[in-house]
Amino acid sequence: MRTVYLGTSEFAAGVLRRVADSSHTPQLIVTRPDRPRGRGRKLAPPPVAEAAGGLGLDVFQPDGVNSDEARARIAEACPDAVLICAFGALIREPLLSSYPMLNVHPSLLPRWRGAAPIERTIDAGDTLTGVSIMRPIAELDAGPVCLSGTEPVRPDDDFGSLSGRLETLAGDLLVRALDRRPEPVPQPDEGVTFAEKIAAGDRRLEPARSVAELDRRVRALTPHVGAYLELAGGERLGVVRARPAAASAQAAPGRLAADGDRLLLGCSDGALELLEVKPAGGRAMDAGAYLRGRPVGAVARPRDGSDAV
Repeated sequence: MRTVYLGTSEFAAGVLRRVADSSHTPQLIVTRPDRPRGRGRKLAPPPVAEAAGGLGLDVFQPDGVNSDEARARIAEACPDAVLICAFGALIREPLLSSYPMLNVHPSLLPRWRGAAPIERTIDAGDTLTGVSIMRPIAELDAGPVCLSGTEPVRPDDDFGSLSGRLETLAGDLLVRALDRRPEPVPQPDEGVTFAEKIAAGDRRLEPARSVAELDRRVRALTPHVGAYLELAGGERLGVVRARPAAASAQAAPGRLAADGDRLLLGCSDGALELLEVKPAGGRAMDAGAYLRGRPVGAVARPRDGSDAV
């Protein structure tokens, strides 16, 4: 089958590699323009463009996928199907209805429609997730589902580990959907939840919450976005890795405490051990290195009381 592939992220790059290894190798890869990346903010291509280059595939990076120029370029490829995976922009009419389309979404729809399904899955404490291959419609992630597969969420999963397994599942499901062309089934009206994009306030760790909640939040945002504590002096302390501390660990709620080389955050029902942290403007380091020469104390109170992911 002749295909055109629309994608941008690392996740989409992994799925692209699987499709390129099948009988449905895309004739054209459409991705987003180059953007500043990394500490130096140098202009760099998106992961899908890099993956496509390594595979020897034709890459097109329009300013807007719905533009006349983009639609003409896609039409030149004469696709039997357009494949979409983590593209990062809405597909609108008339492009939306011009070709049969399959969209890869890393959740069991209708749960977690939206931009951040993997993060929201971990943060909510879900024990099961998966991938849905669906037909896109104008309403976000609400189209009928052609094929789906499940994946357990492990107690120690972070974004990196869970997304890696879902990426493999997604690639296999997408190729299977192209091979078998199953009939799409409408999503049920019950069980709809939305995975809103991660905002700056969503990253903040609020000690008034439970240890389990903060542990999940750190894992949900590791290693790509990152959670942080706001210290009483106004400094942000990034939290790279953490885990629930032993029941015997002592830290007053809302305060950081040192227990030898261990750094503890007092929460509403116990303590969260901060294993690896990243001071503002500095490098990531283990708790022992952070504690050497640094005082510990109170964590700032939330400014507006809102902190929900």
